[in-house]
Formats: sequence, C-alpha cells, structure tokens
Amino acid sequence: MSLFPVYTLYPVELKQGNGCYVVDANGQKYLDLYGGHAVISIGHSHPHFTAALKDQIDHLIFYSNSVENHIQEELGRRLTQESGYDDHQLFMVSSGAEANENALKLASFHTGNAEIITYTGSFHGRTTGVVATTDNPNILPKYGSQLPVHRLSMNDAEGTEKLLKTRKIAAVIIEGIQGVAGIVVPDDDFLRSLRTLCNIYNTPLIIDEVQSGFGRTGDFFAHQHSGVQADIVSCAKGMGNGFPVGGILIHPKFKARKGMLGTTFGGNHLACRATLAVLDVLKQENLLSHAKELGEFCIQGASQFLPTNQIKGRGLMIGLDLGQPIADIRKRLIFTHHIFTGSAKNPNVIRLLPPLNVTKPQLEQFFVALEHELNS
Repeated sequence: MSLFPVYTLYPVELKQGNGCYVVDANGQKYLDLYGGHAVISIGHSHPHFTAALKDQIDHLIFYSNSVENHIQEELGRRLTQESGYDDHQLFMVSSGAEANENALKLASFHTGNAEIITYTGSFHGRTTGVVATTDNPNILPKYGSQLPVHRLSMNDAEGTEKLLKTRKIAAVIIEGIQGVAGIVVPDDDFLRSLRTLCNIYNTPLIIDEVQSGFGRTGDFFAHQHSGVQADIVSCAKGMGNGFPVGGILIHPKFKARKGMLGTTFGGNHLACRATLAVLDVLKQENLLSHAKELGEFCIQGASQFLPTNQIKGRGLMIGLDLGQPIADIRKRLIFTHHIFTGSAKNPNVIRLLPPLNVTKPQLEQFFVALEHELNS
C-alpha cells in the first residue's frame, strides 16, 4: 500500500538523534534547529527521558481512563508547581488539535454559546472544529466551513469588544505566539485587554500554547510575559519531547460532569511519564533561563546582518524575515551546511525552534551558514 502523498518531503531519512543533532541513513550528521515543529524540547534521546520511558515500558504502557492513574495525578501536581497555574485542573489528550477541540467544547458547554473569536494568522489545528479557527482556507473542508468563527486582525481590541457585546461568543482563542504565521507576537497590552474584556463579558479566554509553551520562550508559557492568566491553556508538542502528548489546563469555574469530555489515549501511563521526564529536565538543567539567554544571543547574532524589525520572537522561538523567499536557502542549509530549520506561512520567514539545550556554538554555526548564503 502506497502512502497518501500530502507531505512535501526532503530526500533525507533520519535514523538517529542525540541532543541537537540527527543522523541520516547514510551517516550524515545534521544540526537540528527545528525540532520537528518545536516538538523536541529537551533534545533527541535525552538520557533521563529515554530511561524514564524504558522504565515505564517495563511496567505498564497503557490502560484506559476507567481506572485510577496516579502518574496523571503526579503530573497535575508538577504542572502546578512549574507552570504557576496553581488553581487550574488538568485534562490530558494526545495532540494540540485535540487539546484545542476540547478547550472550545468546554467553553461552549460553559457559556451555552457557539461563536468563536480568533485572529488573522492563527493556527489551532486541522480537526473539524479547530480547523475553522485556523487561518488557512486551503485546509478547510466544506463541512467545517459553516462553524461560526469571527476572525479579527491581531491586536484588534475594539473589534473584539464589539463582538463580545453581542453576548453570543463562546470563547476567544489566541496563540501565545503565532508560529505557523511566521512568529507573530501579540502585543502585551492587547493580551491584557483581552483578559479584561473577557472578564467584563464573562467569556472564556483560551490561550493556545501548543507551540510556544513548556519553556520555549523563556517563560513556561509565552503569554506569561504579559502577566495575564488564561481560563484555559492548551499545550502539546514540547510537552512530550516527541511522544504524542497534549493537555488543557482548566480554570475551576468550569464544572466537570461525568462524560462531558473523553479520550482513549490521552493521559496514558507512558505519556505521563514522558511529560514528567520533560519537566524534570527543564528544571534540572534550568532550560527556561537558558532559552531566554540563548534567544537574546540569537537576536544579537541575526542583527549583524538583518534589520531588527525583521527579527521576531522570544526565547528559542525565533523568526527571521529574510526579505526574500527562503525555500532555496533552506534547501542549501540542509544539503550544503547540514542544518535543519523551519518555514512559515510567510514565505520569507525562517523559523528557529531548536531543542532548549542548544548551545551558542551551535547557533553560531547556523549564523555563519546563513550569512554565507545571503552573501553568495
């Protein structure tokens, strides 16, 4: 059976990973500054992470959520300590799209409303509900296009309030930092105004931290830079360092009832051990502070050959707008310099989403290669 060809593939087959490096089937080593869409948060094959998974595999990989799972409870306690969300509750799923689906569903249950506010450039997933909130008509099927979604310009507080005044809005959903759009950072004042407006109109504020969470920006969640707290936070990607994990953090004003949410694989024993291992490494290796420091180093490095207004992001979630299409440059970075980077919806932006334990010499290697390509 052939594969359904929906992906554009580079002719590279990866066989091994270690830290910030991956190795292909021919033994060629590559510097990984993309981490598979920001998934690899603590490095490939981190010894603590792999040991935790191996230990759990020897005991129990999976059972359903019909029995007690103390590893889930331990994860809830640890997330409280590390994230600063000390009054929220945890519901585990298996992906970012599933996290956002459940966040929207929970908001609709809570308000009794159906309409959603989202923002230009958004990417919240590809499943039926959240694909309507994702700003990409090419992936929106007809049967999902009828969902009542209002898409406003980023930082449009006035337009947001106008819609909230209708009292028909189930939720406002926004990314802590937009990744797919090309690293678009909402204004801190705008996030603060959203928090105020959602309080006034009793509307849940959902902040999507699927790509920007778990230390990626130097804060545990990107939105915490603005000082706001969300009613629901969705997370995934770096949460499991390659193991499929997702979750939502839920304010206590949302009241649970039996059966209102559910999942088969979410919160399984192996997934929880993976996430706990990530939290261990983030803390033991002080990776949030490291991400903040290395992010500033990235911005300084890029500013040597790019205007500051073409350098976007925080921490190790960086977008470089080269002012020209980057597709061929990315290919040469891979096949000439052996460095993986990411693209974005904006065709001029290279995304850097490396493991959070990347080093300065590794980033310097990238900047030397990029400057060479820009000057050649």
